[in-house]
Amino acid sequence: MFKIINISLLSILCAIGASFCFSLSDITVKLLSGNYPLHEIILIRSITALIFTLILFLPLEGGLKSLKTKRPVAHLFRGILLVFANLFFFLGIVSLPIAECTAIFFIAPLLITLFSSLILKEKIRARRISALFIGFFGVLIIIKPGQISFQWITLLPLSAAICYAGLHTMTRQMGLSEKASTLSFYIQFSFIIVSLLMGLTLGGGQFSGYENPSMEFLVKAWSWPLKSHWLAIFGIGIASSIGGYLISQAYRISEAGLVAPFEYTSLILSIFWGIIIWNEWLDLTSLFGIILILTSGIYIAIREVQVGVKPSAKRTSGRR
Repeated sequence: MFKIINISLLSILCAIGASFCFSLSDITVKLLSGNYPLHEIILIRSITALIFTLILFLPLEGGLKSLKTKRPVAHLFRGILLVFANLFFFLGIVSLPIAECTAIFFIAPLLITLFSSLILKEKIRARRISALFIGFFGVLIIIKPGQISFQWITLLPLSAAICYAGLHTMTRQMGLSEKASTLSFYIQFSFIIVSLLMGLTLGGGQFSGYENPSMEFLVKAWSWPLKSHWLAIFGIGIASSIGGYLISQAYRISEAGLVAPFEYTSLILSIFWGIIIWNEWLDLTSLFGIILILTSGIYIAIREVQVGVKPSAKRTSGRR
């Protein structure tokens, strides 16, 4: 009994630790967005995370031989989808309050359930369908479509959630056969390739000059980081690597229904950081929408365990 309790506690701590790492990464990217283009930050972050994974995590799981996989195409496609999920999300947090952006992104678990039903023909019953509608209603409350206050920027975290959900729907049947370090390696490799291509295309700054901060973050010219910024950029890579590994381990040793609710720690942290760093106070309408997304997401995660949805790669890849 004590062993079960210890494993459960360990998985919860891993999920909370991962959420804290991802949250630190988010706020650091937002803080640096005025100085460097997104693809430059992602490139340095991913190289750092890859080295960190190879040196620290890979030896714990069998060394280089664990990088062998029978699913190279799946890994590549997963990587590309996750790259675009990250791009859309980070472009969103530049212009939006970080809490609202994070909340909209957390519609992804609901989309995974919906896509799995539509594409993989998994059965979902009335309770989860009701939770889906509640979560989507929460997103609509935040985005405010059709109103004067609507901003197209709010579609960026929603696009990130769609990419993220598509990634995990595609790999729903991969199971837990791949090790955490293997998944992390191929994800970071995909980030490096895409960010290099973006740098070669956009890094000269020939397309810069946008007033919109998100667009400018995407197309501004590369510049050599200041000494004071190197530590922050390296820190993003280390946080990303540790976060991805921790969340992978959390889902490996415990049920998704136990772990998933604690991933929403990053949503709570985003509200805290938004207030402390940027003085971003949420209005009651946005807060209500966030609560709807939070409760529906947690309910679906727990309900999937109760109805016997099989574990999948969506529970082993980490958010970023």
